[in-house]
Amino acid sequence: MKNSDRGSSPERFVRARLQGILSAVEVVGLMVIGLATILAMAQEGWKIIGQGEVSITDLLLMFLYLEVLAMVGRYLKLGELPVRFPLYIAMVSLARDLILRFGEVTEFHLLALCAGIVMLACGVLILRFSQTRFPLPDDNDAGHADQNGGP
Repeated sequence: MKNSDRGSSPERFVRARLQGILSAVEVVGLMVIGLATILAMAQEGWKIIGQGEVSITDLLLMFLYLEVLAMVGRYLKLGELPVRFPLYIAMVSLARDLILRFGEVTEFHLLALCAGIVMLACGVLILRFSQTRFPLPDDNDAGHADQNGGP
């Protein structure tokens, strides 16, 4: 292989430095997201304790926080992020919105929220089917999410 094919030594050095900087920024960003999520969970917990009652919307919000933490944890542990995690978060968010504003929504809004949840669920099913039926050689997500604490 020619030297021009591999890139010059200074170019490799710069690429390695940039990759290291981006990795560090990535980890710091994930830590900030994780800490902010933990803080939000604690605030929600104190609110629940202060009210003396737990509603389904409180539980769904806590579930959203747990999904964000699971997403951050998986990315820190494996360096990958399955597309399914944001889809789960979106489904729970839509369900929570539906419950929060149940008496206030129009029929069209209700139908749109339900259709959104169904479309996201179909997307998750298609992703899972494609991962198990047509796995990539380096696809670590197929079949391992249930064993690693993910949905």
